[in-house]
Amino acid sequence: MDDVTIARALHVLAVVLWIGGVAFVTMVLLPAVRNLETPEERVVLFETVERRFGGQARVTTALAGLTGLYMLARLGLWDRFLSAAYWWMHAMVFVWLLFTLMLFVAEPLFLRRWLHACVTSRPQLTFGLVERLHWILLVLSLITLIGAVLGSHGALVIG
Repeated sequence: MDDVTIARALHVLAVVLWIGGVAFVTMVLLPAVRNLETPEERVVLFETVERRFGGQARVTTALAGLTGLYMLARLGLWDRFLSAAYWWMHAMVFVWLLFTLMLFVAEPLFLRRWLHACVTSRPQLTFGLVERLHWILLVLSLITLIGAVLGSHGALVIG
């Protein structure tokens, strides 16, 4: 077994845990939160689960980024970013960057406080917005994931 195989296995593991967690939050947690009686109950459940998932998401996005960067450098794949045929590589970096900025920059600096203030004043509207944004992120992530799997196996490269 070589270093790239290990990096690829860790990369896939990180992505499965990260995007699987996003799917759980989007498809299971948020609908369950929506069905709770009071806004207070919604906030407590959402913040409790999201806090735990946030830690796991930070670790897995960091691992996905580090292993992805390692494979790019080790295999000399930088030139793929010059070709639209490798759109899925651009998408992987975009999705990773989006989540990384949210988890490491926006959430600790302002997003957590802003959401808490919005949930307190307009709970229905805020949870609806959070749910819609999670669906957008999940769909974007799944399109990227499918594209990356197909693309890395040569199914999307023409010529």
